[in-house]
Amino acid sequence: MAAEEDSERPRRGRPVALGAGERRERILDALAEVFRESGMSGTTMAAVARRAGMSKRTVYEVFDDRAALFAAYLSRLRHEFVQPLDDAARALPLEERLRRLLAPRAYASSFDLPLAVLRAMIAEGPERPDMARTFLAEGPGAIRELIRAELDRAVARGEATIADTGAAAALLADMIRPSPLDVLIDPASLPGDAAIQARFDLAIRVFLRGVADGPAAT
Repeated sequence: MAAEEDSERPRRGRPVALGAGERRERILDALAEVFRESGMSGTTMAAVARRAGMSKRTVYEVFDDRAALFAAYLSRLRHEFVQPLDDAARALPLEERLRRLLAPRAYASSFDLPLAVLRAMIAEGPERPDMARTFLAEGPGAIRELIRAELDRAVARGEATIADTGAAAALLADMIRPSPLDVLIDPASLPGDAAIQARFDLAIRVFLRGVADGPAAT
């Protein structure tokens, strides 16, 4: 037994091998740190590799290029703001599904880096349209699609009457969060968590009243 335990311990002086998932998360953590310090222009594959304590070749084995790296990071950021529903949650009424999917999670305290990414994407968008498209697809676009899936489910179950679930999803996504434009212009205008929660609750109530009864919303 002791021999088995010794064989499982990493040998002194040799680096511990990381699994694929651990390596991916370490790279994304390094990306966040480099981005905070150096902005978009300084967030190169080489800089991220150095911060992660890896070779650039290793980083490229995980992510094909810088766009793929940012796409993965934006996907991780999105999961800090929305949580895809499991099978049990999908069986709940529409209001509960939307609340579970979209409820604020320490939003104000975690907004700095997403805001910095948005600012950088706006500045670099004309020169890097691929990065801008990635941001839209992995950020706002993906959130709207998650909302739309629940609205489509609600229509199929007779919970709501909505002619254009895509437009309704975009409307709800805009209603539940503070305007990014306001915060970009004046970062101090970002409300606290309590105000954000109150806005979220109001938006859900107003939205559901509009889609629950009456003729199909357009």
